[in-house]
Amino acid sequence: MSYTTLLTELSDRILTITINRPEKLNALNKQVIEELSSIMDEVYQNPEIGAVIITGSGPKSFVAGADIAEFMQLNASQGSELAAKGQSMVFDKIENCPKPVFAAVNGFALGGGCELAMSCHVRYASETAKFGQPEVNLGLIPGYGGTQRLTQLVGKGRAMELLMSAQMIGAQEALQYGLVNKVVTPEELIAACRATLQVVLTKAPLAVAACIKSANAVWNEQQNGYQVEIEEFGKCFETKDMQEGVTAFLEKRKAVFTGQ
Repeated sequence: MSYTTLLTELSDRILTITINRPEKLNALNKQVIEELSSIMDEVYQNPEIGAVIITGSGPKSFVAGADIAEFMQLNASQGSELAAKGQSMVFDKIENCPKPVFAAVNGFALGGGCELAMSCHVRYASETAKFGQPEVNLGLIPGYGGTQRLTQLVGKGRAMELLMSAQMIGAQEALQYGLVNKVVTPEELIAACRATLQVVLTKAPLAVAACIKSANAVWNEQQNGYQVEIEEFGKCFETKDMQEGVTAFLEKRKAVFTGQ
């Protein structure tokens, strides 16, 4: 895996993806979107990858928004196409990934950066992290799912306030709001993500994927989340992992799952 705007490291089945444009505070541009899409395809397809951490290069920024210069020549239909393409190529692909994806938010997560973090299944933040959707300052709104995922995570009232005011919030306030799961020191950030993912990787992979699919169905108007859960629950009974898990429980030993 070789990329121009991304650094990658696969260790103990955990792939760490670092967005590497520190001179631009890791802002998303067309190339970053394309490369994130490509590497997420690799995540889906490569059985050696069991989980993912997404973070930003340098101490200042996770992702400080999109590359605004790319917006200047767009009309309405082109703007809609940009948003739709970005969501399908990256943000929806991350959210629906059957393998757990953690955001390690190491600094500014603004605009598209906040949206990127919110598309991940879990968010850990360093004490220096800052979150915000400042698009109204540019006469815009979030286009990569920000209005939807922020409302899902923090509730309508808080989401409305953050969206309309363009206010930034720090890591502790984000924790209080439910926007992030945990706050740690910058030095502990990646290790904290890895520690939790190493626990997750001891669980049945197909069951973990079913948890992700079922939880995502809560917000999908085309699906009945309860029915998705029922179906995924039933499918588990046909897996070797379910047989192993139940047998191990009854035999009072640790289960060894194979993802089958």
